[in-house]
Amino acid sequence: MNYDRPLILVTNDDGINAPGIRNLIEVMNTLGDVLVVAPDAPQSGMGHAITINDTLYCNSIKLQKDVIHKEYSCSGTPVDCVKFAVNEILKRKPDLCVSGINHGSNSSINVIYSGTMSAAVEAGTQGIPSIGFSLLDYSLDADFEPSKKFVKAIAEETLKNGLPKGVVLNVNIPKLKASEIKGMKVCRQANAHWEEKFDKRTNPLGRDYYWLSGEFVNTDKGEDTDEWALQNGYVSVVPVQFDLTAHHAINELNTWDL
Repeated sequence: MNYDRPLILVTNDDGINAPGIRNLIEVMNTLGDVLVVAPDAPQSGMGHAITINDTLYCNSIKLQKDVIHKEYSCSGTPVDCVKFAVNEILKRKPDLCVSGINHGSNSSINVIYSGTMSAAVEAGTQGIPSIGFSLLDYSLDADFEPSKKFVKAIAEETLKNGLPKGVVLNVNIPKLKASEIKGMKVCRQANAHWEEKFDKRTNPLGRDYYWLSGEFVNTDKGEDTDEWALQNGYVSVVPVQFDLTAHHAINELNTWDL
């Protein structure tokens, strides 16, 4: 690794073979020295899960010819990948961690379920400026070309300026042609939720099983939210803090007879 160039850790939750991460690697190779540590299989929806009751395997691989960056596939979760990269593989702390490009939205409430964003948050807890990138297209044939200039611009600015302490970025990109994307907006997370249900079925042996399904409901009409930005043709950039303390509630709780 060239110490004159930024060291960039790349990971994701869709798996090391996913088109999204291959596109992200391509962009990051233009900005610095790249190390890839990503799950060996899809790990979507894992949130901040870590492996504690099983063994971890991490293997050096080469998926592309004529590349100088190093890649490892890990049997664990996205958060495991970051922990392993920082503590076992790298000799110095990365200058940047990028996660994605996720196949599908991680806007609004989805951020708390996202393995993509949890990987970025984990890096952030270790003092590494971190960004999670997502494209609002779940297809393996998704077109990531329109995303690349925004990914590069945000990564460059983060490398140049750093991020406020305790903050990582959640970036979502609309499924639009490059000419249709109006620009980027820094905004807040929309106050939305999932109305969930379980689809009950019975297998041939008579045993019941369930598929989780649901409908995304956004009642937040604010024009300063990630959902508004995405619906109106903008890339949303939401600063996310990983201190979960509800600071505004401390004074009220101190009035209780505790």
